[in-house]
Amino acid sequence: MFRPSVDEAPAKRPLTPLQLRGMAVAHKLANKGKEPERKVSTSGPRIGVAFGGGSARGLTHIPYIEAMDDLGIKPAVISGTSIGALIGAGWASGISGKDIREHTLEVLGTMRTIAGKLWAVQLRGLGAIFKNGISMQLDATSIVDAFIPPGFPEEFKDLKVPLYVVATDFQSWHQVVFNNGQLRSAIAGSIAIPTLFKPVSYANHLLVDGGVVNPLPLDQADIDTDFLIGIDVNGDPSEGITKTDHRALDIWFGSAQIMMHSLTAHMMAAYPPDVYVRPHVADFGALEYWRAREIISRGDADKERFKRILDRKIEDYIAERIPVTGSK
Repeated sequence: MFRPSVDEAPAKRPLTPLQLRGMAVAHKLANKGKEPERKVSTSGPRIGVAFGGGSARGLTHIPYIEAMDDLGIKPAVISGTSIGALIGAGWASGISGKDIREHTLEVLGTMRTIAGKLWAVQLRGLGAIFKNGISMQLDATSIVDAFIPPGFPEEFKDLKVPLYVVATDFQSWHQVVFNNGQLRSAIAGSIAIPTLFKPVSYANHLLVDGGVVNPLPLDQADIDTDFLIGIDVNGDPSEGITKTDHRALDIWFGSAQIMMHSLTAHMMAAYPPDVYVRPHVADFGALEYWRAREIISRGDADKERFKRILDRKIEDYIAERIPVTGSK
C-alpha cells in the first residue's frame, strides 16, 4: 500500500474516528469466512514498526529496538511520531539499539548535561534574541541538532530503512507525512510540542507535534508490509488513578495523554497490529529526560517478554503460510 510523501502530493484530510472504525468493520465483513492466503514461502514477513510519541517516556522505545536487534529483525518500514520519529530515525539510519542507548545516556544522563546543551543552543540563538526579543519557546531544529549523534543523516534518502515521519500542520489541521527531503526538519516538526517549542516552518507547512493527530502511526508502518508492530509509550492512568494534587503542568500533559489514547484506540481499530506493547511509564513526567536511566530500565523489565511474544508470533505467521500437503 503506497502513500505519497508530502513532497509528492498535498496533504489529505485525516480520517475521522468514525471513518477509521468503518474501515475496520468493512475489512472484517469483506474477509468473513475466507481462509488466509497461503504463500509457498518460509521466509519471514515484511515487518513494519510504528514508534509512538510520549516525550521523555519515549525513551522506552530503546529496549524494544534492542530486543528486535537480538532477534535479528530488520524492518521493511519504520514510522514514528514525535520522540518515536527521532529514535526511529536513528534505527533507520543503521544505529543499533545498544548504540542508541549509549548515546542517549551520554546526552541525557544528568540534568547538568541536558542544561549544558540547552544553554549552548540558546547561545547560538543570541542574534535572534536581540532581533526578536526573548522567547520562552525552544527551537526544535536546534534541539534536534544538539542531541543527535555526529554523522546523523541529512536526508531521508541516506537512511537504510524507509522511514515515515508524522507531524501536524497547525494551519490546515491535517496530518503531514514526510518520507523524503530533509530528515532533520521533518523530525523537528514532529517533536514540536505546542507551547514548549516554536512551530517549525518546513515544506510550505507550519508544523507542530505529530501526536496532535496521530500518536501511534500504524497506518504509515502498514505500507507494503505483512506484519505490524506498534510500540505505544503514551502511558496509562494506572499510576495516578487516585492522585488529586495535580500541578497545572500535570493537567496540561495529562489532558494531551487522554487525547492521544483516544486517537490511538481508533487507529488500532483500523490498523490492528500483530504485536502491540504499552510499557507502564505514566509515573514519569513528559519532560523528565534527566531520568533517562530509570525510563529505559522500565522497558528493560519487559524486554524478554516482548522477545518471546514477537518470536512466537513471527513463527506462527510463517507456519500459517506454508502449504499443508496431504499424505501420499
